[in-house]
Amino acid sequence: MKKSKMALLAVAALMLTQQTNAQGVAEGANDKPVKEIKSQVPFEGLDQSWYNGNDRRDSSVLSSKYVTWSIMLDANVNHSFNDPIDHTVVGSTAMARTDEVEVSCAAIGGDFMFGDAHGRIMTQFGTRSTVVPRNDISPYRGQYNLADVYRYISEAYAGYHFNVMHGINVDAGMFMSYIGLNSYYQVENWEYQASFTSDNTPWFFNGIRVQIFPTEHLKIEPWIINGWQSYGMFNQLPGVGGNITWIPNSNIKLLTNDYYGTDAAGYLGRHRFHSDNSFLWKYYTDSKSTGITKAALSLTGDIGFEKGDGVNGFNNSDPVNNPAQYFVSLMAYNRIWFAKNKWAWCIGGGWMKNPGRYLVLAPTGDASPFPNQYNPTQPAGTHPFTENAGDQFSGWDASTNISWMPNQSIEFRIEYVHREADHPYYAGTGGVTSPSGYTYTPLPNTSTNPNIWVPDLVKSEDRILLAVLFRL
Repeated sequence: MKKSKMALLAVAALMLTQQTNAQGVAEGANDKPVKEIKSQVPFEGLDQSWYNGNDRRDSSVLSSKYVTWSIMLDANVNHSFNDPIDHTVVGSTAMARTDEVEVSCAAIGGDFMFGDAHGRIMTQFGTRSTVVPRNDISPYRGQYNLADVYRYISEAYAGYHFNVMHGINVDAGMFMSYIGLNSYYQVENWEYQASFTSDNTPWFFNGIRVQIFPTEHLKIEPWIINGWQSYGMFNQLPGVGGNITWIPNSNIKLLTNDYYGTDAAGYLGRHRFHSDNSFLWKYYTDSKSTGITKAALSLTGDIGFEKGDGVNGFNNSDPVNNPAQYFVSLMAYNRIWFAKNKWAWCIGGGWMKNPGRYLVLAPTGDASPFPNQYNPTQPAGTHPFTENAGDQFSGWDASTNISWMPNQSIEFRIEYVHREADHPYYAGTGGVTSPSGYTYTPLPNTSTNPNIWVPDLVKSEDRILLAVLFRL
């Protein structure tokens, strides 16, 4: 769910229905004139357009008294040098297909407000409407296929603003997660292919949040949610957590997100804790320059664990019966803007270690361990990538890109990415779906080749991509 404050003119008042701090967050407000409540608007006057994971626009052309519309389109074409025969991308929520023009996300919606009541709804179409829901298997617990019910909605919530301190918002529904810093919407991110820290942490929350602004520079936000990127609950307890964001000035932003819940299917005694922490620093600004106009650094570190019912957090004293199961990751990116902010260059990468693989994005296709939608008791693939307690996984990635932004509504990006893991994980030349789809296809039964087809997983991949990112 993690995620240039939009001056919504007459609607920029006492609330932030989506605070500017991670995975797809922009501001909304009620219809009171700004001049009446200027002293109470959180983060008023701060430049937030440079943040990784945030709307870079300074205004919306689709704003009116009661609604501010939003339209986004994210399309890409990418090539893996492994050249998988089935055109399938593994381990990414940004891309699904390779060597094809792909509409990753087409979204339309907006922020609605009347007095102190407010709401937001954003639809989503494209490959992300399948790529992200497939990583949540809670729809298979109980009746109703929640994955299909929510598949084409990325955000949908309503709430009320209370004129206390610098504002309090109470919202219920589905909203973007802040964990992992990157936005769910690629148009808001410095890099297109997110590092492990973001791609393996939640993109959405389903529940209740309360945004409390004690001062104009501080937000405290508790959550009660169904679970970790979970439409429904596996067990009896909801997930709890919260965000604290401090923005002392236009050059620095600090935030922490913390979560506690029981999210392992069938393991009532297994509890998960996760802490996500980010520091953003704009260390150079020269708006009058014809060369470099600004430069900024983004750092994120995560640490977490699962404990109980056969796993033991960071303690690996009994690796056979009670192995360690934890998550540690780091990512860092540096972006430089130049030519009056029309161009930008970004470089960075990250590292992750996740024994037990409980947060690893499982390979798609025949290597998927997730349930078959027609038979939830069986995995979708016949050769699933294991996610057993004690299974080891670590990986690292690096990327660099150049972006051209002729105006604040469109961006053209070319990016090169290298990703590597300590176990076969990425799609190799043979692909991860068999010639007939998810089920295996026997090869000719000869003395030289008596075997059946199996997924071709390899330890590394290099990828180049071109993306068009539009927002209005």
